[in-house]
Amino acid sequence: MSSPVINVIGESSSTRTEWTLVEGENVLEHAFTEGLNPFFHSRREISHSIRLELPEAFFKRRWNHVYYYGAGCSSPEKNKIVEASLVAQFKTPVTVESDLLGAARGLLVHEPGLACILGTGSNSCFYDGQNVVKNVRSLGFILGDEGSGSALGRLFLGDALKNVAPRELIDGFFEEFKVTPDDIMDAVYNNPSANRNLREYSFFLSHHLDNDYVHSLIFNEFNRFFERNVCQYDYKGYPLCFVGSVATTYSNILLDVAARHGITVRKIIRSSMPGLVTYHATAK
Repeated sequence: MSSPVINVIGESSSTRTEWTLVEGENVLEHAFTEGLNPFFHSRREISHSIRLELPEAFFKRRWNHVYYYGAGCSSPEKNKIVEASLVAQFKTPVTVESDLLGAARGLLVHEPGLACILGTGSNSCFYDGQNVVKNVRSLGFILGDEGSGSALGRLFLGDALKNVAPRELIDGFFEEFKVTPDDIMDAVYNNPSANRNLREYSFFLSHHLDNDYVHSLIFNEFNRFFERNVCQYDYKGYPLCFVGSVATTYSNILLDVAARHGITVRKIIRSSMPGLVTYHATAK
């Protein structure tokens, strides 16, 4: 009798990595580790994180395949860094793809449509039911990432440090995070994980959605995401779906912006993993 086909699926943003050990659509193990990105982490650092942070159940034996979707996995060179780390730890055949393809497969499974990420960073694509066939470049948190946590954090911190934001919000922010302006400057300019720091600070806004300044800041930044990304696709002919912590946290504002553009959003979810499990269980 042949052994069951058991695969590992990993999906990583810049903030955290979600892992499942699956037999078909049956999840055997589920875990989280830190976010992994080959732009910011070496092969050794990625291997170290996987080995020390994943439960031992993930290393019981050699599995059939590891399917990994990750932030920063956007070129053969970067993908090889991650692939080498995964092969070293799992001793199993590995396929490394972008987090954008993971989002598309998780959101739409085998159906063509538009898939968008609004998390620490942002991205978007047209997906044909199997692969990404069109992508407006994300450009990262300095040149792009419109609507993301890093963008919202950057905008609010800039206003706070220049005393443009409402005084009660500025005071509340510094009281909650116990940081100084110099601490913020150091976290942004002297840290390879600046985008994650900006995202963390941005969630201060989620507690003040009744403030006109906060609502306007988020609305305008989501509108920039639609104008600079979504509107470059055939958004009227296909379903539009979102995944990510920012999309779910501010879903009401996101839906309002979409409606202003005459667009209906089909789905807003926090994690791509359930859809990825279904995709790989039903892939031909």
